[in-house]
Amino acid sequence: MSDWREYGPPIRVEGGLQARSRRGRIAQTWWSQRFIEVLESFGMGGRLQRGKRYARAGQVLNLSVSTSLVIGLVQGSRETPYRVRIGMKAFSPAEWARIEEALAGQALFAAKLLAGEMPAGIEAEFERLGLRLFPDTMREMTMDCSCPDWEIPCKHLAAACYLLAESFDEDPFQILAWRGRGREELLDRLRSLRGTVAGAAPAEPQAPPLAESLDSFWTMPPVSTTPARESPRPDALLDQLGPLAVEGVDVVEHLREAYRAMASGPDQEA
Repeated sequence: MSDWREYGPPIRVEGGLQARSRRGRIAQTWWSQRFIEVLESFGMGGRLQRGKRYARAGQVLNLSVSTSLVIGLVQGSRETPYRVRIGMKAFSPAEWARIEEALAGQALFAAKLLAGEMPAGIEAEFERLGLRLFPDTMREMTMDCSCPDWEIPCKHLAAACYLLAESFDEDPFQILAWRGRGREELLDRLRSLRGTVAGAAPAEPQAPPLAESLDSFWTMPPVSTTPARESPRPDALLDQLGPLAVEGVDVVEHLREAYRAMASGPDQEA
């Protein structure tokens, strides 16, 4: 005989993971919203909504993201919390090598990722490589819960999905970790590849050791043979005017005298 509490209200818990959003949309950033949109496109919209109350009530006890797998515990109506698992197909090492080269080759993408942000055009870049940042079909994802509900996702899995979306708000690298590449490993690869792309900076010239330059240490440095640049004439600008006469008076020559006088400063008293 089934336990009557199996279909009753959930047991309230203290200290669970609680969605920050109290009403309306939970995901805030474009990449988190995109994740929820993808799940809803699989026909999960109605079922996801049932988990939103669980997410906001703090029924999810814990949630962790690792390569290809998200696991968590959700408190339902039974005393023992339910175990939830959400799997994602990871990219192969060869696919990640192509991804890293593509991202490192785009200065904006590399800069955004190194600053901890998800570039707006990153989805298109993945698609250019024939890959998808977010799952394209349900075949790329696996979900299961230890509860007796046969629907996938059940409200426990749905609650985990909402909190997962919020975790993507705080750390977009969790999406990439889910796809098989951790934050530090990816950033190290991007730094290395960016250094290769940009090329090493020319080395600064090194002074010879003191022991090898004692004979010349106290001598004057060589005098530069580069000729000094001639100071421009104060009236050089007037050369561009050409002849200019007013009532027979050469205005340009009068202006030259004025320019030269201003450049030489006030007359000194004898």
